[in-house]
Amino acid sequence: MKHNTLTKIITLALAAVLALSLAACGSKTNDDSGDKTDAPVIKIGVPNDTTNEARALLLLQENGIIKLKDGVGITATKNDIVENPHNVEIVEAEAAQLPNLLPDVDYAVINSNYAINAGLNPVNDSLLIEGSASAYANILTVKEGNETSPKALALKAALESKQVADFITEKYAGSVVSVVENPTDGYDASVDYDALKGETITVAASPTPHAEILEVAKEILSAKDITLDIQVYNDYVVPNTVVEDGTVDANYFQHLPYLEDFNAQNGTHIVSIAAIHVEPMGLYGGKQTTLDALSTSAQ
Repeated sequence: MKHNTLTKIITLALAAVLALSLAACGSKTNDDSGDKTDAPVIKIGVPNDTTNEARALLLLQENGIIKLKDGVGITATKNDIVENPHNVEIVEAEAAQLPNLLPDVDYAVINSNYAINAGLNPVNDSLLIEGSASAYANILTVKEGNETSPKALALKAALESKQVADFITEKYAGSVVSVVENPTDGYDASVDYDALKGETITVAASPTPHAEILEVAKEILSAKDITLDIQVYNDYVVPNTVVEDGTVDANYFQHLPYLEDFNAQNGTHIVSIAAIHVEPMGLYGGKQTTLDALSTSAQ
């Protein structure tokens, strides 16, 4: 009997030790403070290119989800997070792939052009959306030295037209917002359109909404017997390299912070000649369909 009693006591003690060990192994640690917490990890996908990652992190900061180091601004990365009360894990991915990543993360911050292309409505489907910040206006660019070429000025005028502004308003209903303050009839009085008759202007663009908007500009130029050749790309690199090497005349797909970073990293000489529209970046639900998970994770 004594032997059986002793065996039971040892067995219970070992079970207790094992339970404590498993509890310790299962404890989660807050990356910022080192304090243990039982809060679930909330995975949020963000673009992995420098300026768009910062833009996404700033959106999360503005909505109280994280806090970044003071002064990091549009150079912020996930390493600059200093407060993480919701136990967020930032998952970096190529911007174009974020809609496909939604089933694998709780949320993702997606550029409107990729959201629209994936069948998402930034106004109706996003859980959070940024304001129309002018720093992120999508721009028409050319290689330095071509800013005042007739082709560049003709395309610029067409994109700054009332026809384009009205198309953006009607087509996208707030998902894309025109930033042209004084839309024109689509033509530049300083351009000799007769001399451009029969000419082709080539422009690189991403599919949505840029190529769609350029179709309106194409009609405006066609009225002057000028052909607009819209070349569609699905990445952020080639549209700049083909402008730099002279393969195409212009491109229309990016915002100024991205262009400035691209020039600095690649030694290119591409300049903005017009700001056309803003695509507000939004937070979309993946595994989560509301923001409730962020509320409960902080408790």
